[in-house]
Amino acid sequence: MASEIFIRPAAPEELPRLMEIYAAARTFMRESGNPDQWGTSDPKEELIARDIAAGNSYVFTEEGEIVGAFSFTEGRDPTYGYIEGEWLNDEPYGTIHRLAGDGRAHGLFSAALAFCAERCKNLRADTHAKNAVMRHLLIKHGFRECGVINVENGTPRIAYQRLF
Repeated sequence: MASEIFIRPAAPEELPRLMEIYAAARTFMRESGNPDQWGTSDPKEELIARDIAAGNSYVFTEEGEIVGAFSFTEGRDPTYGYIEGEWLNDEPYGTIHRLAGDGRAHGLFSAALAFCAERCKNLRADTHAKNAVMRHLLIKHGFRECGVINVENGTPRIAYQRLF
């Protein structure tokens, strides 16, 4: 029987553990055919530290251990200002970013989605075209593909939205 997954805000002293999780996620991405989305060093430590300081970084815990992390923000995301395609609506929304696990726990996406949907009924997310795992999870959980956006470094991402 699987243990229950809990979600709570990340603390500044947990930054090294979060960076370990993102390193594990980069390895998984490379091994599953997605070497480009986070390359060898994304997300950067400075970005995760800013997420934590802003109160937007969350950790998944299982049996008291941190097994994953993600970012959730409410309000306009600058990278979503222009889309080649069309969003489902232009109402206020929340954005899920940088979801990653260390490979030990299952159901992280479902847990994050439930957590975020309690806070906002209009959610957006994006991922790299080669991220077959995340694309599958987004569609499986009711997200609709809306088009293509470009992230800060100019590279394209497939954009999704779900209304609850």
